Amino acid sequence: MSVLTKEIAAFDELKEQLEAKHRDRWVIFRDEELKGIYDSLHDAAVDAARRFGRGPYLIRQVGAPPFRFKALLEARPALIAHW
Repeated sequence: MSVLTKEIAAFDELKEQLEAKHRDRWVIFRDEELKGIYDSLHDAAVDAARRFGRGPYLIRQVGAPPFRFKALLEARPALIAHW
């Protein structure tokens, strides 16, 4: 099982609780634990990068379908570097 797969599984275990209390907010999972809850993707990404560097970690919006950055990174790697 990949590290990211483990983070997704940890998110899925708490998904119902998170949706009940934190719908539309952003969460970070690392080491199979919830590490933070944020009001925006920007806040979550900045804090994750500050705390964990390049990762791996999972950032998800509670109640939203999964979003994958891979295509964005391949298309515009400089965009993420300036974010």
